[in-house]
Amino acid sequence: MWNHYAHLESYFGIPAAGGVLHTLNLRLHPQEIARIANHARSRFVIVDDVLLGLWEQVAAHFKPERVIVVSISGKAASHAYDDYEALLEEQTDSLPAIDVSEDDAAGLCYTSGTTGVPKGVLYSHRALALHSLVISLPDTLGLRQSDVALPVVPMFHVNAWGLPFAAAMLGIKLVLPGPCLDPPSLLELLVSERVTFSAGVPTIWMGILRELEANSSKWNVVPGLRMLVGGSAVPETMIRGYQKHGIRLIHGWGMTETSPLGTVSFLKSHMTGWPEDAKVGVLAKQGVPAPFIEIRTVKADGVCPQDGQTMGELQIRGPWVAASYFNSDEENDKWTDDGWFRTGDVATIDSEGYMRITDRTKDLIKSGGEWISSVDLENALMSHPLVQEAAVIGIPDPEWQERPLAVIVLKEGASATPELLRAHLAPRFPTWWLPDEFRFVAEIPRTSTGKFLKTKLREQYCKATGPPR
Repeated sequence: MWNHYAHLESYFGIPAAGGVLHTLNLRLHPQEIARIANHARSRFVIVDDVLLGLWEQVAAHFKPERVIVVSISGKAASHAYDDYEALLEEQTDSLPAIDVSEDDAAGLCYTSGTTGVPKGVLYSHRALALHSLVISLPDTLGLRQSDVALPVVPMFHVNAWGLPFAAAMLGIKLVLPGPCLDPPSLLELLVSERVTFSAGVPTIWMGILRELEANSSKWNVVPGLRMLVGGSAVPETMIRGYQKHGIRLIHGWGMTETSPLGTVSFLKSHMTGWPEDAKVGVLAKQGVPAPFIEIRTVKADGVCPQDGQTMGELQIRGPWVAASYFNSDEENDKWTDDGWFRTGDVATIDSEGYMRITDRTKDLIKSGGEWISSVDLENALMSHPLVQEAAVIGIPDPEWQERPLAVIVLKEGASATPELLRAHLAPRFPTWWLPDEFRFVAEIPRTSTGKFLKTKLREQYCKATGPPR
């Protein structure tokens, strides 16, 4: 389902009936959706009528006990399936009390499969309740009853970052966009519903910022609108761009395994008088751990110092961090004996406790025995006024083991050369960090959750790099 009223009802009705809400990512391949549903042993499926074409492809490989269709197109449901509203009308008595422990399962979500086969993460009632409480605190997302919240982040993945649960807990008005996720449609909702809080991935906010810059007089958003952004690192230029429109970006980090919020970036009280560049630099970091969450970075020789420079694998633990994968013996070595989850992210932590993701372990570029952060290069490239998006990967090199290659999407009507972009990077990085090659493309492939799909880029460019340009 897309984000709409029936999806929200399912978030609460299914756990209240003693079931487990298993959201299915509709952006995955149909066979992958079927594999996940079979692995989870899901019994019933609720599907939008506008997604029945996708469902028919999934149904060739997955046979649930019952299929229930939500009519969002206004057309009558097919006789082959149960109608959602008719099903609800059958229930005339009040819901009987269900004997549920706080540690029982309430939800299930599979990882997006960025670095391998999607794995199931089971959420307990307790974990979701604690997560809802903490994301509402002032120094996390600062949610309150007077907010109007628009979750652009899909409800079919990672609990829509917990917003539906927190909104119900606090009595917040929710604005649900359905399948209309283009910038003008979202801005129309932001303006007409007077939205004060929203959440989505950088791809969404990049598109909305471009629309605001092109037609700023058309869109009168609520002053002080807060936008949570996560899923990948946020360029400083995006933070500054939204500040010009009176909009505050809140940079957060998390994973499917962390329910998902792990850290959030905000300015501590003694930072409010800092120069603007220093403040934006803090807000561009992934932030400090949420209450009850612990983080650390680890190298082969032990825990890294909090000096803001030493890179190590990010590890995390806390009351809503998974302790294992669901129905799987694979990759459970990702947890240490004392309960830390090995995220696969490489990060630094500074003396103030702010964490900054520098890369995924699989995306770090090793050149001449030294590490290069693809994320740092990407953010620097996207700070150039001609660059819309940038992804950096390592390609094999006979002398240096790997060298960086930058894949660039320019802004509409713009033109640039590798020399121009190298010159932009040169003051910020050592010479040996600078990409040897630049490829200018119309778009960068993405995962189902909007992250750069670097495995696809490596498949494409590691086999056919051609002459440098």
